[in-house]
Amino acid sequence: MNILRLGLMLAAALFWSGCSLHQPVEPPEMNLPDAYLSGQGASAEGLAVPWWERFGDMRLNALMEEMLQGNLRLEQGVARLEQARALARSAGSARYPSLNAGGELARSRTPSQFGVVIGSRSQFSLAAAFELDLWGRLRQRQRAAELQAEASRHDLQTLYLGLTAELAELYYLAIEQRALLALTDRTIASLTDTVQRVDARYRLGVAPAIDLYQAEQNLAAAEAIRPQYENALASAENGLALLLGRYPDRSTAGDEASLPHLDRPWPSGVPADLLQQRPDVAASFARLWSADADVAVALAERLPNVSLVGSLGRSRQDYSSGLIEGNFWNLAGNLALPLIDGGRRRAEVDRTRSVVAERMAAYRQTVLQAAREVEDALTASRVGEERIARLEKSSSVAAATLRVSLQNYLHGVADYLPVLTAQRNDFQARSALLNAKRQQLSNFISLSRALAGDWLQDHLEKRQAAITHHKEQP
Repeated sequence: MNILRLGLMLAAALFWSGCSLHQPVEPPEMNLPDAYLSGQGASAEGLAVPWWERFGDMRLNALMEEMLQGNLRLEQGVARLEQARALARSAGSARYPSLNAGGELARSRTPSQFGVVIGSRSQFSLAAAFELDLWGRLRQRQRAAELQAEASRHDLQTLYLGLTAELAELYYLAIEQRALLALTDRTIASLTDTVQRVDARYRLGVAPAIDLYQAEQNLAAAEAIRPQYENALASAENGLALLLGRYPDRSTAGDEASLPHLDRPWPSGVPADLLQQRPDVAASFARLWSADADVAVALAERLPNVSLVGSLGRSRQDYSSGLIEGNFWNLAGNLALPLIDGGRRRAEVDRTRSVVAERMAAYRQTVLQAAREVEDALTASRVGEERIARLEKSSSVAAATLRVSLQNYLHGVADYLPVLTAQRNDFQARSALLNAKRQQLSNFISLSRALAGDWLQDHLEKRQAAITHHKEQP
């Protein structure tokens, strides 16, 4: 009894001293500016709805719906989240009593000096166990697992956001390549007509052979570039089909008319909004607090462990000597106090504290990376608008130059070299304008991905429920 009392006194002393051993980490302060360097950020309206709906492209909306139902990477992400949530439930179960049922049936024949003893015995019991969470070890372990599950949920949101951006990128890239193919075909038709006209002039003796060779060279160059666009279109459409979770086909993208021009300002909010809007920031923050809970677990592992065990049952023994039958029970308390472990538990405390320091730096890095991505996207969007305006002017001038130079050549007032140069410049200007329009959409997609938004939570929960329901169908 004195030993038990001494143990309880020691446990109580360690309890009151142990409660103050772990001080939770201080939340990191991120001194973010009140506005982005681009000067935007006065309005956050529009961040509460899925970003792709601002394009007003019904085909893109339909592809998004299909992708969110059938994408296999998203299905994997849902499964990973379910695993993390199951681990959290498993960690929480240790805080409750366990109860097991057991039984034994036996019959024996044993020789003895008095003859053969034949008998049977049976026993049925219930065994219970419960660990007293004096230092919060089990509670902190459950908290760490729950925070890991929370981080996994935000990882799924990050995946969801990335997949929607990837789909839109490939969708508009496929449209651009299809438009470039159409432009190339029109250019080839125009150059073929030019070759025929130059050939006619050459046969009449009013144009030198070099003019015909140069015209044919221009045509061959245009025909040579066509396979490049055809291959890029096929690659983009195959990527789209993979995102959609189906075999590749050639019917996923539209034509040049599907490239929208957004003349309204894109909502961006303020830098501080990123702490709530970005799922990768939220995931990093959850992992920081999960690591902090692991420190508390490691500290508690160095303190005594008190558990209660008990059993209740009934036994029956029937031998030649007689019958013994009755109920039995027992109740015990166990106290385990770590004494010598070679510094293993102390090393684990140091390790978990180092993990907290790492996660703290990772969280700050994630926030700064998020801010940088928004700044880059805002700048690219602003510069993209200026580039499109200049390329539209350049394309208009190149078309006029080609028209005038070709007329002058056909009327014999100029040689063929200006026509050759004008044809190349016109094709390059049109191609560059198409690329700039698609690149500007890519800038908006990057900005949307960088900003995330309030829409992500509710929208993903609906999609996750749909995927789970689909998996449960026979």
